[in-house]
Amino acid sequence: MTLSARFANVRSKTLSLCQTLEPEDFVVQSMPDVSPTKWHLAHTTWFFEQFLLLPYQPDYRVFDEQFHYLFNSYYYSAGSMHPRPSRGLLSRPLVSEIFRYRDHVNEAMTALILSHGERSEVEERVVLGLNHEQQHQELLLTDIKHVFSCHPNLNAVNPELADPPSCAAPELEFVTHPGGVFEIGADGGEFCFDNETPRHETLVQPFAVASRLVTNGEFLEFIEDKGYENHALWLSDGWAAVQQHGWNRPLYWSGDREREFTLGGARPIDWHAPVTHVSYYEADAFARWAGRRLPTEAEWEIAAVNDSVEGNMMDANHWQPIAADGTNRQFFGDTWEWTSSPYGPYPGFKPLSGSLGEYNGKFMCNQVTVRGASCVTANDHARASYRSFFYPDARWQFLGIRLAKNEGVD
Repeated sequence: MTLSARFANVRSKTLSLCQTLEPEDFVVQSMPDVSPTKWHLAHTTWFFEQFLLLPYQPDYRVFDEQFHYLFNSYYYSAGSMHPRPSRGLLSRPLVSEIFRYRDHVNEAMTALILSHGERSEVEERVVLGLNHEQQHQELLLTDIKHVFSCHPNLNAVNPELADPPSCAAPELEFVTHPGGVFEIGADGGEFCFDNETPRHETLVQPFAVASRLVTNGEFLEFIEDKGYENHALWLSDGWAAVQQHGWNRPLYWSGDREREFTLGGARPIDWHAPVTHVSYYEADAFARWAGRRLPTEAEWEIAAVNDSVEGNMMDANHWQPIAADGTNRQFFGDTWEWTSSPYGPYPGFKPLSGSLGEYNGKFMCNQVTVRGASCVTANDHARASYRSFFYPDARWQFLGIRLAKNEGVD
């Protein structure tokens, strides 16, 4: 696929995710971590304008000078920005104007791509911008899910989603891996973010990882065994979060623990499907309760690297985790998987130069690494070396649990 064709595909895909929304839906911000749909559409467009059109297209006409302040996210070297918690207060510009902004930038970007050809610095930045937009496609869906969950009617974001298939999850087994020195990280053959580099050696002890994700039914057993009431299972900050927020079940489960809110509306909980929307604290407490632990990110990559990068992702059109059928180990799709590793730089890490160096490196503190992909990750956006990160109390993303143990531990 040519670069211009890929650009058109990714940009149109973003709009297709919004096709069931009404203008009123585009402007709501339900909590500080959530951005309005309108903001996602504008920010991804601003990214191309700021980092490609302005430096590489001398005759480019900026659509609206005010958008630079309104839709910058965290690139301080590029200028100041509207506070993130207040994005929902931006009733203007209108949604229709954001669509015109996207058209304006799309036209200019298409011309830029065609004039500069491929295998150039422009191409590298376009590919980065497209991967950035795919990240925001996922955020757009998880954010609007949270928005819709706050409405008492629990309306479906997309009532046309395919019904998730259901089957009995296979018995959970542990796959052992020898210890030794392994290489992890991106090998440079395909696109990667800077935080996946450099590829480096790491020492691991013999370990074993679960053959699938933890299910809703297994997490229910933790709840019924008063896991949320047993302080001995929890990290100190986790126990404080449970007390502060009153957590007693995953986000989006109903109080009677019979239904959960999905992007397709409220549905009965599938007890064989992977549990999701749990924080790192809940994942860690569950692992302790089960007599296991969470894998390190190195262990996760070593275990996943030879699996096919396929699974229940965005194009499956379920937008909800589904039960494992035994054909794959769910490393890619369904939920992002908490690891026990803090999010930090690899040995020898160097961020990108200039403003783009703010993309990942400055967040390498106080967050936890997650691996894999979720049910709303773009299908061509996953790989074994991909690292994402969230604060340990995050729950609104599709975040799930895979167990691990030291080799030889029953």
